[in-house]
Amino acid sequence: MTGPRPLLLALLSSVLLVVLTLALVLPSTIKFKPPQLIHFSTFQQQPLEITPPNPTPTAEPCPPPAKATRNPRADAEKSSEKPGPYHNWEHFNADYNEMMQNLKIYTYPDVHKKSSPFSNIFLPQPDAKKLGNYYSEHAFKTALLSSPLLTSRPEEAHFFYMPFSINLMRLDRRLHSAESIKKFVARYADRISSEFAFWNASGGADHLYVCCHSIGRDAASNHEGLRNSAIQVTCSSSYFQRLYVSHKDVTLPQVWPRPDLDRASTNPPDKRNKLVFFAGREQNARVREKLIALWGKDASMDIFSNNRSFPYEEGFRRSKYCLSVKGYEVNTARVSDAIHFGCIPVIISDYYDLPFTNVLDWRKFSIIINEEDVGILKKILLSISEETYLTMYNNLFLVRRHFSWHAPPRSFDSFYMTTYQLWLRRGLHRLSH
Repeated sequence: MTGPRPLLLALLSSVLLVVLTLALVLPSTIKFKPPQLIHFSTFQQQPLEITPPNPTPTAEPCPPPAKATRNPRADAEKSSEKPGPYHNWEHFNADYNEMMQNLKIYTYPDVHKKSSPFSNIFLPQPDAKKLGNYYSEHAFKTALLSSPLLTSRPEEAHFFYMPFSINLMRLDRRLHSAESIKKFVARYADRISSEFAFWNASGGADHLYVCCHSIGRDAASNHEGLRNSAIQVTCSSSYFQRLYVSHKDVTLPQVWPRPDLDRASTNPPDKRNKLVFFAGREQNARVREKLIALWGKDASMDIFSNNRSFPYEEGFRRSKYCLSVKGYEVNTARVSDAIHFGCIPVIISDYYDLPFTNVLDWRKFSIIINEEDVGILKKILLSISEETYLTMYNNLFLVRRHFSWHAPPRSFDSFYMTTYQLWLRRGLHRLSH
């Protein structure tokens, strides 16, 4: 039987066939353009006046691993192929110049109040160099107060400095203990948040405090805003430390006050007749105990727990490699001492967030070894070629200025390198004051 139904079915089949054909053909003929990336380097200002100390090829920034790689020799040899200790000097130099023109830091007035009952905690120390291991904590304050980055106008400040000294609290009989220090710091944060509008405008995220003594690790633990938001500028910069956050906090170089040296007064490589130097208390860490047990009697190394027959500084002068081995903390001033005296730092300290790693390529002037590899220390160092060693030795003199403090501060010294780390953390969203 014939009728309209077969014709209708045939028509529907034809329409369906056309639709299917279009669905298959159209996607292959339409071309989508991906969104274009904006390169921020397009907007960078040109460097103003500073020229690199030694122009270097551009290298991609390489953040440090939480632990050293398994082949320190390969790292050293690969890094030496591209001379110069910087990841990218041109980019850093341009950004540094912009910081020098624009960055402003406000310090709370306690730093000037001599009549305060706790003035000793806040005032700059007139003879901070006598504070040795904790010198950097005080040197930052002294440098800031004589720096063009300091502002008396809080409305133009990028950051707010809380000028209490953890080290001086430790020496004050009224505080002294870790618990008392935590309470004092919490009360101080509460006080400035009630007396000034600046803390509340950012929740403390644009506030900073500086500490180099290990007791400062927990100083902020009694105040939630200080603990979670404020920037900790610290020598004890460990990835493994519970209150240290690497993208928020800032590594402070631990520097002993040393007289300025020029290259001519530093022993050249051919005058360094010892392979290794280390002097430090072994009871501070198991890795030190293992180091001294394994290598303490090796004639090519000067490794001591005590009873040295020569001055401490002499060990740095006459050795090719100087060890910075984890003690109670990951950090020690031996790193900056080694750089100062022209001795290649060998860092045996897991989870150490090294200073200025976004600017400096540490593989180009130091050796980083896992704590568990201390047993093959000598093998690693002897496998490094003379060419690589000389490249690293030369790079030490380019980074030396970054590991010294001055008042007033000098270009690219420890103060300005530390404030550059703050500069990279600027741009926080704040309410109006």
